[in-house]
Amino acid sequence: MKLPWGKKQEVQELDEYTEVPMELEEGRHVKIMIEKLENYAGVDSVIRKVREGNIVIAKIKELKESNLDELKQAIAKMKTAAANFDGDIAGVGDEWIILTPRIAKIERDEVV
Repeated sequence: MKLPWGKKQEVQELDEYTEVPMELEEGRHVKIMIEKLENYAGVDSVIRKVREGNIVIAKIKELKESNLDELKQAIAKMKTAAANFDGDIAGVGDEWIILTPRIAKIERDEVV
């Protein structure tokens, strides 16, 4: 397949893909939400949204710049919550945290 800007893209056979079973109700979708974590009090809202089955991408830049101790407490609370509901958490750069429910896992590159 040729893309509009001139580069070629490989087309893979459909039988190379495996369907992954989802534990979602029929017609329900996983939402990806963007949140701004401005203080420690906002952590409860982020955790609640993930427990409801949503993926949350939280911007932590402002909290990092204003109160590093509060940020450390917030991350510790989110890690504990993720472990309790079998979710996943990862930092993306210095400004973002991704928190997922149990139906989604974050793939990490292996450090060589």
